[in-house]
Amino acid sequence: MKAEIVAVGTELLLGDIVNGNAAWLGSELAEIGIDVDITTAVGDNIGRIAAAVGRACERADVVIVTGGLGPTQDDLTREALAELAGGSLVADPVVEAAIRGRYAASGRTDFPVNNLRMAQRPSVAAALPNPAGTAPGLRMPIGAAGTIVYALPGVPIEMREIFTGWIRPELIERAGPGLTLLSRRLHTVGVWESQISQALAGLDAELATAGNPTIAYLASEGQTRVRITAKAATADDARRMIGDVEVRVRAILGDVIYGVDDDTLESVVHRLLLGTQATVATAESVTGGLLGAALSSTPGASATYRGGAVVYATETKTAALGVPASLLAERGPVDPDVATAMADGARLRFAATYGLATTGVAGPTAPDGKPVGTVYIALVGPGGTVVRDLRLAGNRDRVRRVTVLTALDLLRRTLGRLPQL
Repeated sequence: MKAEIVAVGTELLLGDIVNGNAAWLGSELAEIGIDVDITTAVGDNIGRIAAAVGRACERADVVIVTGGLGPTQDDLTREALAELAGGSLVADPVVEAAIRGRYAASGRTDFPVNNLRMAQRPSVAAALPNPAGTAPGLRMPIGAAGTIVYALPGVPIEMREIFTGWIRPELIERAGPGLTLLSRRLHTVGVWESQISQALAGLDAELATAGNPTIAYLASEGQTRVRITAKAATADDARRMIGDVEVRVRAILGDVIYGVDDDTLESVVHRLLLGTQATVATAESVTGGLLGAALSSTPGASATYRGGAVVYATETKTAALGVPASLLAERGPVDPDVATAMADGARLRFAATYGLATTGVAGPTAPDGKPVGTVYIALVGPGGTVVRDLRLAGNRDRVRRVTVLTALDLLRRTLGRLPQL
């Protein structure tokens, strides 16, 4: 079976919202062996929505539309599907009763008549119950070829509930025995995408000849994910194929791989701290609290993250962390010894096993003659002190984000007794 996804909403085209629904649906469909060939985003316009869905129906067995099923005037998916089917909208009394009942159960009496838009559906469509919200989904056959269009609300939790409860079981039954498509993502940090692809070039070429499994690269500011995808008759066979390739990738890339699938760098660091019964405290200048936010983002982080100090102003480094004023006067705030003193101060004040500090120039200006992108990261712990000297490219946000990743990786490598980059 072939599927296409049509995401409706001008906000997607303007970049106000990232199209996470399409990513989730693609993953879910792949798990049941249905390939997604094309994903389309279209604005809130009846004619354009109808045209986009119509083109998808010419190519695919299944078309899933997300968005445009709400109560407002710019929710136009119902009208577009009615136009595509050559019919009209009709009021569904069962859906209307459910909408009114849900509203009454909330204790409110000022029922907005606009809500009744959600009770309308194309005359050839059937409503799909929405256990997480008000707007129902829709199921509508199109054309003689038997293509089925499923329309889902754009609200992620509602979209997922309807797909999981109604659409996924139907698609599994329709598809019958077939192929399963699975992927595994290996996360790397501290190396460029080009370095990763060059290191894996031989393996990549070998796999490309066979066509299954495959390798793909997804890069994002200091991290590169290596995605291994396999298609097989069963999920177990696909996992075995992925596992065989993963062993070879790990042998080539080594310790730049820090995790798999849902792992984050901060969650891996948290597990390492737990495993060594260690704690960490932070002292931040250039990152302004982003490092502490990352370390505290994992559930249970209170067991490993003691706390932190954001010491942005130069004099605060002395007042809060005890960095010698003479050192700051002589070297300025962006200096490796200042970073070390900050880390040591955080470690002592928060009674942590490790102190981790960042100081640098994120831009746009370059005070004290230090170039934008100059960053020092210091880690002080039982084994001594490690300092990273970075020269980062990019805008202010990128410098700060890459600094956080590098600091976390410095701690990961220290805890795992790995060589520093």
